[in-house]
Amino acid sequence: MSLIIAVTALVLGVVGLAVSAVGVATQLLPRQFTAAQQRQITNWEYSKHWRDLSAGEIFPATAAYTPPSVLDDDPSLTLAARRIGVVKQAICRTATDAAAAAVLDRDGCTHVLRATYADGTDSYVVTVGVAVLPSAAQAHAAAQSLTTAPDVGGIAPGVRAVPFSHTPAQWFTDQRRQLSGAISAGTYVVLYTAGYADSRPKEPVASDSYADAEMKDAAKGVAQTVLAVLAAHVPSASCPGAPGC
Repeated sequence: MSLIIAVTALVLGVVGLAVSAVGVATQLLPRQFTAAQQRQITNWEYSKHWRDLSAGEIFPATAAYTPPSVLDDDPSLTLAARRIGVVKQAICRTATDAAAAAVLDRDGCTHVLRATYADGTDSYVVTVGVAVLPSAAQAHAAAQSLTTAPDVGGIAPGVRAVPFSHTPAQWFTDQRRQLSGAISAGTYVVLYTAGYADSRPKEPVASDSYADAEMKDAAKGVAQTVLAVLAAHVPSASCPGAPGC
C-alpha cells in the first residue's frame, strides 16, 4: 500500500510539474491577439498617425498625377499640382457641406484638415479634406456612402472649398465647385473638390470631356497623394517578450 501511495504521489508530482512548465512556457511566448484586438490596435495605430505628422507632411508641397488618355498618349508623362495653402482643422459640419457632414457625423468624424492645390498651369484648383474616423470599417462605410449619395445642387457631397487671396484659388468658393469625391484607406477619408481657377461661374464641366478628365485626374491625384502619406502600411499587432509586454 505504501508503495502504491508513493508511486501515485510521484505521478501526480510529475504531472503537476509538466502543467507548470507548460504554463511558464506559454507566458514566455509572444502574446497572441484575437482578431478583434488586432483590428482595435490597427485602428489605433492608423488614427494616431496624423498627429505625428506636420501639416507639410500630410499635405506635400507637390502631388504628381497621370494625365488622362484624352490629353496625351504617352504613359510615362506625369503632371503635378502644387500646394497653395493649408488651413487649421475644423469640425466636420464646418469643413464639409451638409450632405457630407451628415455621413461623416454618422460614422464618428470629429475634425477635418484641409488644404488647397493648383495644377501646373493654374487652370484648376483642388481642395482636399482629411477626415479621421474611429475605425477602418467606419472610414470605408463613409467613403462608400459619399460616393453613392445623390448629387446636391449638381455636385456630389464633399468638402467645402478653401480659397486663398492673391493666389490662383482666390475665386474658389463652394459656388464654383465643379466636382467632388471621396476615397478612403485605414481610418482616413480624403474628400476632394475641384473647380476652375478663374472667376467663371459654375457650369456643367462634364460637357467638356477635356476639362472634365483633367480636372478629375488632378483632384484624385492630390487626394491619393495625401492618403498614401496618412495610410502608409501599419504592421500587424504583436507583443513580443515576457507576460504583459
